[in-house]
Amino acid sequence: MESLSDTPWDAIIQGTGLPQSLLALALSRSGKKVLHLDSNQYYGGSEAAFSLDEAQEWADGVNNAVTGSSPFKEASIFTPQQSDDRQDTSLPKLSSSRSYTLSLSPHFLYTRSKLISSLISSKVFRQLEFMAVGSWWIYAPGQADSGNGELGAEKVLYRVPGNREDVFAANHISMKSKRSLMRLLRHITKPKEDEAPAEDEDLSMSFQEYLTSKFSVPEELHDPLLSLTLSQLSQTETSASYAIPRIERHLTSIGALGPGFGAVVAKYGGGAEILQVACRASAVGGGVYALDTKLGEVCHSQEDGEHPLQVNLLNGESLQTKFVFGSVADDPHQGDFSKPHTQLARSVTVVSATFPSLFPVMVEGAPMPASTVLMFPGKTLGNPHSPPVYLQVHSSDTGECPRQQSVIYGSVALAGSEGQSLLETAVNRLVEAEGPGAIVLWSLRYTHRGRLSTDETRWELDSSLPSYLRFPPSSLDLSFEDDTLDLVKQAWKKIMGDEVDDDDFMIFEDREGASDQ
Repeated sequence: MESLSDTPWDAIIQGTGLPQSLLALALSRSGKKVLHLDSNQYYGGSEAAFSLDEAQEWADGVNNAVTGSSPFKEASIFTPQQSDDRQDTSLPKLSSSRSYTLSLSPHFLYTRSKLISSLISSKVFRQLEFMAVGSWWIYAPGQADSGNGELGAEKVLYRVPGNREDVFAANHISMKSKRSLMRLLRHITKPKEDEAPAEDEDLSMSFQEYLTSKFSVPEELHDPLLSLTLSQLSQTETSASYAIPRIERHLTSIGALGPGFGAVVAKYGGGAEILQVACRASAVGGGVYALDTKLGEVCHSQEDGEHPLQVNLLNGESLQTKFVFGSVADDPHQGDFSKPHTQLARSVTVVSATFPSLFPVMVEGAPMPASTVLMFPGKTLGNPHSPPVYLQVHSSDTGECPRQQSVIYGSVALAGSEGQSLLETAVNRLVEAEGPGAIVLWSLRYTHRGRLSTDETRWELDSSLPSYLRFPPSSLDLSFEDDTLDLVKQAWKKIMGDEVDDDDFMIFEDREGASDQ
């Protein structure tokens, strides 16, 4: 068998996280010799998806890790005590381990995302199945209670209006509040060419101040509007410059790929499925893959010729390459993140409920949603100073769990026991509202550190050597942010040099016979 050291490489990519896998996809038709390594025995890095047994193995590995560069820590798995009566077959139970595909980073894609366009232009969208993300909900038991005594998630949640019709149909919003809300939404979605020439709008204030001072939006609507931004910071910590473009993204994405939805999630693991497809495309194009292979020292080659970098693997092999791309988490020389980062408490919970009231089809002809977003303001969970808690509920239509069950992904920008306590409270309140048949079957809890798009830090490709570049820490955002794809494009241009134009990025023709496959 030919050794890896026998080939001079154009690029060595360390790690199979989403940025690295998208880079491998971008190079899959380039004719470059690409070696793609991962120190783990599985694909995905921070965006991996696991079965139950694999999740247990992963959690054990996180807690036994000695490196400070891992993006994860404090992982634990909670399984409620099962009934001692083994004859009671009516109780909901977990299915087999491989009936689940649980994601570490369950972000979704807005339909106007650059990544959607790249997946289409690169032709790999044919190997993916996307499901619609449905309504946004706010936990507000006092406002949402219908008073009819029925159980169900809808009793403690109300739906965030997503368009003009939703606003005027909402019976929990006063007419005065509706008018101020409509002024704001018209301002945000107004075509830029329709605006009179003027100085740029001042967005330097907090989102809360912007809503109050510019449009007199009442406080009761601040949390619903914050949920549309997907900010994981509080209203006072979220800037208007961050929030307003993201509300515009949310509103203008609805209907872009079909009626009634503005975002999608990839079936069978979200981002984990996208990166798997990207790696397969790279392998078809000649990329070489090696899992459980760790990067050692990267230095200038003594030969200093066409392949200026020498890469020493921990298995003893020495390779020659033009470029190395990795990430902070894969850098053997980096003991920790080099810039300030954010820590989130995260959880993945399997429950025996389908939450039918959370997945309404709001427009005729729209697909049945498979995912929905819930926001719990900190004050509703007994902590008025905490950032919001987000729950993403995925139905079994995502392929992540068996029928009659759902997966709840939780996230809050508070690490440690305080954050996990808020997540547990939010999940329990949702499950309790659904009735006695809904119970928690299994839960994974962990701390995830990385970057948020709300960070003031500007993240770029980092470089310790001119041809050794690192992607920043993994994104903690709930939706895919296009700055990640922008970084991938920068890396692709570094490798391709003057051979390509920007417009060539991810633009591929059909492979021969692919249309018949």
